[in-house]
Amino acid sequence: MKRKPLVLAVDDRPQNLQFLGKLLSDNGYDVALAQNGMQALNFVQNNEPHIILLDIIMPKMDGYEVCERLKADASTAHIPVIFLTAKIETDDVVKGFNVGGIDYVTKPFNSAELLARVKTQVEIKILRGLLPMCSKCKKIRNDKGFWKEVDSYLEEFSMLTFSHGLCPDCLDTLYGEKPWFKKAQKQKRSR
Repeated sequence: MKRKPLVLAVDDRPQNLQFLGKLLSDNGYDVALAQNGMQALNFVQNNEPHIILLDIIMPKMDGYEVCERLKADASTAHIPVIFLTAKIETDDVVKGFNVGGIDYVTKPFNSAELLARVKTQVEIKILRGLLPMCSKCKKIRNDKGFWKEVDSYLEEFSMLTFSHGLCPDCLDTLYGEKPWFKKAQKQKRSR
């Protein structure tokens, strides 16, 4: 079964989280919600979201500090962060990028635009990932250390679906000496 991209939304206002949760889940994403920076940091220790939508103005720990902590930890530094905030000053935007954000969206936001930005960043994250691959059998090692067939891995971690068949070289390797295969090849060449 194909895994949906997981988006972690972090905002101290429950109504904002409710709106984001519905918007994202209605558009094919799994959603996790956190009401403050510590909840977000605790969540990413055991789960790996494809992307984090992070408010800046929050009590105790603001979004900038959350992002700095994420980027300082090797196990979470690769998770893309989009700031989603009411702070609109140029200095605020620049600070968001300087602490490691990959995008900055101001509230109120346009839902279609936010979804397009999330989709783009999820796709970039998937394409940037390094895939440890066995040089002999071509299996890929996932984040948990298990080896999977390439097609299974890609179906699980992307929005790809595969159909299967055999290329001409593999057909010949598997069946080249079989009488029925030789006959079929001969008929094919005579057409």
